[in-house]
Amino acid sequence: LQVTKAVRAGELDAKTRRQIFHAIGFTFPNRLLASRQPPAGCPEHTFRALGLTLLACFCTDPELAGHSQILNKIPTFNDILVSSCNPDSTSMIDDVYQCLSAVMATSRGPRELVTKGTVSALCQAYVNCSYGSDRALTLLLGLLAIAEAKCWQRDAPHLLAVLSKLTNDFLKTEDMTKFELCEVLPHFIPLSPPLTQDSQGCECLHRLYKGLANILGSKLSQSQRDPALKLAACLVQACGSEWIPAGNAGSKFLALLVNLACVEVRLMLEEPDPLEMEGKKEVVTACYVLIEMGIQECLREEKPLLEEVQKVQLVRIMEEAFGAVIFYLRQVKQEELQDPFIFASVRILGAWMAEETSSLKQEICELLPFLVHYAKKLFKEGSPAASLPQPELVSTEGSGLPQDALRFLLPGFCHLTAEDRPRDILISEGAPALLCEYFLHQWEVLTSEPGSLTPLTSTEMSLQTACGIFLNLVVTAPDLIRQDKTFSSLMDMLLKSLPLLLPQKDHLVLAANLATLGLMMARILASSAVLQGTPSAQEFFGAAIHFLSQAHTTQADPGSDGLAAAVSPAYASAWADVRELWFLGMQALAGCVPLFPWLPQAVLQARWLEGLSELLTRVAPASVDFELIAAFQGVLVELARASKLCRDVILSHHGGEWANLYGMAALEQCLSEQ
Repeated sequence: LQVTKAVRAGELDAKTRRQIFHAIGFTFPNRLLASRQPPAGCPEHTFRALGLTLLACFCTDPELAGHSQILNKIPTFNDILVSSCNPDSTSMIDDVYQCLSAVMATSRGPRELVTKGTVSALCQAYVNCSYGSDRALTLLLGLLAIAEAKCWQRDAPHLLAVLSKLTNDFLKTEDMTKFELCEVLPHFIPLSPPLTQDSQGCECLHRLYKGLANILGSKLSQSQRDPALKLAACLVQACGSEWIPAGNAGSKFLALLVNLACVEVRLMLEEPDPLEMEGKKEVVTACYVLIEMGIQECLREEKPLLEEVQKVQLVRIMEEAFGAVIFYLRQVKQEELQDPFIFASVRILGAWMAEETSSLKQEICELLPFLVHYAKKLFKEGSPAASLPQPELVSTEGSGLPQDALRFLLPGFCHLTAEDRPRDILISEGAPALLCEYFLHQWEVLTSEPGSLTPLTSTEMSLQTACGIFLNLVVTAPDLIRQDKTFSSLMDMLLKSLPLLLPQKDHLVLAANLATLGLMMARILASSAVLQGTPSAQEFFGAAIHFLSQAHTTQADPGSDGLAAAVSPAYASAWADVRELWFLGMQALAGCVPLFPWLPQAVLQARWLEGLSELLTRVAPASVDFELIAAFQGVLVELARASKLCRDVILSHHGGEWANLYGMAALEQCLSEQ
């Protein structure tokens, strides 16, 4: 017992503590913890208290703190934290916190604490304001930083209770504690499960909204505003704008939030001071999250939070902020490209370019060489990591560099390749070759995912957007497609991938993109060896014909007893995204027929002509719109001209009659020629 007195006095160095451990070992403290009978005239916890003091002493040695004999005491530590505290047991609780802090600092410790129930014990200690509850909060913050998802999976109700208490305090306090809580609260806002799912979570969010509205509506110093903006950004990442109530107060708050974020971005980026900048990157990154929400809210048409006037004002203010982002990126030096803050800045600019193409055009054109160089550098240096899920808010901490800048630039590039000047810059900077490589890489990522081809992912979205860029280039720069060797590799990949993709469920939009792009490129690359009736070319065209031929069917016409032409059920849900591609694909197929002598045979094999004749014969002509008639006629005329067999099949299925009925004059004339 003399030993524990010496230990408590804290007069021991590490060497002496080791000697005590070698003399006593774990057996003695284990027996003390297990003893229920105190010595005569002593408080009931005497032996337990002594045992804990010894363990706390041992835990100051990091090697011992991770020992299985300490880790298996975690449930005992938890029990002591949640049992009602009497004045005699404060030293025991101090010892428990010392043990838990030491365990947490070991490599295995955090996982053991989470699985053995320490999170709920700490939550209870904090919510009940037990002795040492501030230390409980510190430990919780540590555990959430290491294993947030696991903690929420196991202990969501307890963590919600802590969040409830924190948000209550946040709303009620009117002193500096409010700003300290801004720093603590983000750690307790989970990305999943969403807080909007249950009533307690919704109440917490409402208190956070009211507390932030109070703070941001007041005159603040820089050090007070920064944590509030970071907390708001954290809420946006977890819940979008759902935590901001609809109505006048909510829309004013949202506008204020985006406004403040834009001001902050301009302050920091228009005249960057390298020293000050370092400490501010985190808050500017948080402002980017708020601005991205601003972009989304300005676009929102269903139940918008903002009024039209507010939207117009915000777009003008955001434009000024993006001017500052562009100015900043133009100063970036080669050696700074590894900085995650550059990535965050490129990413937010990508979000703006995706939606707003007319403003800052000159500035964006001047920045394009940098953007292409930056995206290329990240892609080439980190291809394996390019497929990793991207963190939504890129923290400036740590050196893990997110690789996939192109993913965020593709939508903007898609708009820009439709215009002469930016397209010329992108081509001269080598963007098409980079995009082809990226496309091939993303296709590999998509097809190598477990359970191959999972539902719509960012990878699939990137592939679709890249197809949009290539379609623009095919239409506006056919010579580039002919001359740049990378497009031959792309053609090769399209030939192989469409037959794989088309039978898969839920990938019709990507299949439509691949089919239409492949058909349009085939017209330009018709002389290349890979398209000369090779098996892969025949399989591709077979799949493309299948995609085009299965899009329409007959259905009961509600206005009469007859039948009407309609989009096939398998295409209906995606038709808004597929429609334009289908018409382009029909046009491209018609253009391919005279170039590939073996193509009419593929159409005959698919029995498309018979199916189309049946469709046009059975439905009411008024149910087939003019654009659809023109698309069918374009393909039919080319087939009838190129192949006597096709012409005969059309004629034998009353082609002359329905060509006349639908006003297909060019087809009528073609069929009447001998």
